[in-house]
Amino acid sequence: MGIPQPAFYIFKCEQSAPPGMPKPSCVTPETQDLFQYTAQKLMKEGIMMTAPIVRTSCMNRCAQGPIMLVEPGHTMYVGLNKEKIDRIITEHIIGGNVVEEYVIDSEMWDTAISPADAKKQMGM
Repeated sequence: MGIPQPAFYIFKCEQSAPPGMPKPSCVTPETQDLFQYTAQKLMKEGIMMTAPIVRTSCMNRCAQGPIMLVEPGHTMYVGLNKEKIDRIITEHIIGGNVVEEYVIDSEMWDTAISPADAKKQMGM
């Protein structure tokens, strides 16, 4: 019997803007512990193997941070804090139901565009 693949991947933005930059940041002194908090919660629930958390750099949704992307489903959660992370793990990762009130607004996260169509839009 093989090793099962994960059911989910949780991509957590760990980008911090340099001091003095006007751009908001997903990692600030107030939010720098959210990655570790999420990892510990997944371990306590016994689901890290089937829902690993992965550190990423910027996903270009800085004003909505802290953010994380749950795959499959392209579900981007925004404005994260520990209480929201608890609900996302309990309701989405374990329960299978997206926590809609924490999902990024569709104006900021519209339908995906294929790489081929993106090239056409750029005139390439």
